[in-house]
Amino acid sequence: MIVSAVVATDPFAASRLFFSCALSPFGDLSLAFRIFHSTPRPNSFMWNTLIRAQTHAPHALSLYVAMRRSNVLPGKHTFPFLLKACARVRSFTASQQVHVHVIKFGLDFDSHVVDALVRCYSVSGHCVSARQVFDETPEKISSLWTTMVCGYAQNFCSNEALRLFEDMVGEGFEPVLSACARSGCLELGERIHEFMKVKGVGLGEGVILGTALVYMYAKNGEIAMARRLFDEMPERNVVTWNAMICGLGAYGYVDDALGLFEKMKKEGVVVPNGVTFVGVLSACCHAGLIDVGREIFRSMKSVYGIEPKIEHYGCLVDLLGRGGWLLEAVELVKGMPWKADVVILGTLLAASRISGNTEVAERVVKDILALEPQNHGVHVALSNMYAEAGQWQEVLRLRKTMKEERLKKAPGWSLVAT
Repeated sequence: MIVSAVVATDPFAASRLFFSCALSPFGDLSLAFRIFHSTPRPNSFMWNTLIRAQTHAPHALSLYVAMRRSNVLPGKHTFPFLLKACARVRSFTASQQVHVHVIKFGLDFDSHVVDALVRCYSVSGHCVSARQVFDETPEKISSLWTTMVCGYAQNFCSNEALRLFEDMVGEGFEPVLSACARSGCLELGERIHEFMKVKGVGLGEGVILGTALVYMYAKNGEIAMARRLFDEMPERNVVTWNAMICGLGAYGYVDDALGLFEKMKKEGVVVPNGVTFVGVLSACCHAGLIDVGREIFRSMKSVYGIEPKIEHYGCLVDLLGRGGWLLEAVELVKGMPWKADVVILGTLLAASRISGNTEVAERVVKDILALEPQNHGVHVALSNMYAEAGQWQEVLRLRKTMKEERLKKAPGWSLVAT
C-alpha cells in the first residue's frame, strides 16, 4: 500500500528507491519487484535494471520475455546484461537466441553489445562463433580485441591468441597485457613479451607498455621478472611503482615492498597516491608491522595530503586486529567519516575472535545484521566464539535464535515468464 502511494505521488523518488533496492549491495530485491509491479507502465529503464539485477541466474532471460510481451522495446543497454546472464550459465543455445534478437533490433554493430557477444560465446567454449562476430564487426575498439584475445587464451588456443595479438599491434598493447594479469593468463603474457622482443619493441617505447608488463608479471607471481623489468625501465609513473609495490606486498616480499616505497619517497620524482598506500599497508599487515603501519597511515594526510579511504582504514583495522589491538581497531572504525561496511565489520569480527572478545563480537554482529539481515554466517561465527569461551548457554540461545529466524525468513520475489 505504501509502495503504491509513493509510486503515485512521487514517481522520481520511487524511481530512485527502485534503482537502489535492485542494485545496491544492501538493497532489497523483493521491494524492487513490489515497486516495479506497482508501476502502471514500467519503462525500459526499469526492465533493464531488473534484468541487470538478475544476471546471476536464468531469471534474466524470463524477464526479457516478459518485457517483450509488455511491448517494451529492448535497447543497447538491455543485451549486455542478458548476455552476461547467458555467460554465467554457460548456455550456448541461449546466447544464440539473444544474438538473433540483437540482429533483429539492429544492434549487431554496437560496440558494447558486440563485446558482450564475443565474451559470451568465448565463455561457453565456442570460439568459432566468437571469432565470427569479431570478424563481422567493421569498427573494432581496443576492448573488443582484448576480449577476443583473452577468449582464445581462456580456451587454451594460445597460438590463435598470439596471431590475433600480432594483428592488433598497431592498436596498442596495454589492454591485452592487463587482461592477461587479471585472468591469470601468464603463458599468453609471456608469449606476447617474447613477440615484442622479436619485433624489437623495448621498454623505452613508452611507460604504459613497460608498466603493463610489470603489472602482468607481478600479478601472476613472477616477482623476479617484474622487478627486473621495473629496474630496466628508463621512465616510470605512479602506476608503475604501485604495480611493483603491490605485487611485492601481495606475495610476501614485505621488506622489498617497504624498501621500494622508501626509494620512491627518496627519489621524489613520483608522488605516492592512494593505491600506493593500500599496497604498503597491506604489506605491513602481512608482516604484522603495527608501528610502521600506524605511522604510514598517519603520514597519508599529514605529509601527502591524502584523505584515507575506506580501503586504507580496512588495512589498518586488519593490521591492528591481527596484532591483538582490538580496542584500538574499534575506536578507529568509530572515528571513520563513513559508516562501516560489511567488509570492515567482518574484519572487526575476525579480530574479536583472535582476541576472544565476545562482547565486541556481539556488537559487531548486530551492526552486520543491520546491513545484511539474512547473513546467518555471522551467527555461526559468534556461536563458535561462545563455544571456544565455554559459554554454552549463549551457544544454545544463539542456535535457538538462528532456527527461529530461518523459519521466519521472508520468501523472495521472482518474475517467471508464462
